[in-house]
Amino acid sequence: MLKVEGLTKTFGEMTALDDVTFEIPDGKILGLIGQNGAGKSTTFRLILNFLDQDKGTITWDGQPIKEEDYNIIGYLPEERGLYPKSTIEDQLVYFGRLRGKTKKEIVPLIDHWMDKFEVKGKKTDKVKTLSKGNQQKVQLIATLIHEPKLVILDEPFSGLDPVNAELLKQGIIELKAKGSCVIFSSHNMENVEQICDHLVMLRNGQMVLDGVVQDIREQFGRTHLEIETALTKENLLEIPGVVEVTEKRHNMYSIHLTEPEVGKVIFEEAMKLTDYLPIFNQQPPTLEEIFKLKVGEKDE
Repeated sequence: MLKVEGLTKTFGEMTALDDVTFEIPDGKILGLIGQNGAGKSTTFRLILNFLDQDKGTITWDGQPIKEEDYNIIGYLPEERGLYPKSTIEDQLVYFGRLRGKTKKEIVPLIDHWMDKFEVKGKKTDKVKTLSKGNQQKVQLIATLIHEPKLVILDEPFSGLDPVNAELLKQGIIELKAKGSCVIFSSHNMENVEQICDHLVMLRNGQMVLDGVVQDIREQFGRTHLEIETALTKENLLEIPGVVEVTEKRHNMYSIHLTEPEVGKVIFEEAMKLTDYLPIFNQQPPTLEEIFKLKVGEKDE
């Protein structure tokens, strides 16, 4: 288990992190979100001992992280870094040895991981001959090939197309199944919703959201409505409590409400025109909508 308590870090007069606290049990995934400059990368660098905190503690299985513990950590930085003139195999062996593994242990795993992430190329190919997406997958393999117990991924989905993003998600889920602690940052809220057990949102270095994703969404009420109806956009906007209406296609609308009870009014109005609604789906706001709301707020 990774446990972070009261983590505070300043750079001169700027407070990058202010009393941040969370924990990740074995076999769980934590999503760390926030706008650029919120403190996500600083959090990762403190965990990795690249920086020293001003206050707070970071422990692994109840003990301060020791030098030898870094051999069981996998880290994918936001700034990618590979050696373009090295072959894939040499690259992966090198990074594996940095994590305490031998060449004999790493080499048999390379084909497995390249197949898993569908890397287009041979292990004898030089990194510079690969596409940007395949280079990114090689760096991800370098992060995971030593089978880390703690995995830190800084914007791992950046630059990946939907197919490769799905491969990465499945890889993260497999790590969870094997008991690894996983923490990752992402600006893609859909990915966060799909795979996270727990969510922490930072804004200007402070925690503004902390909890299970669905629980956080429910806190904001079921104020998002998807409906297919003969009512027009103008009809819907005339209903008190309707904030915004977006027509997604003919007769299909996405509606933001001031409060969940407005959904019942819309349902009753829509049923006056028909005896059947193909779609009526009232949900809490999406994580992306909550993100925009929290980032845009002036005060808590």
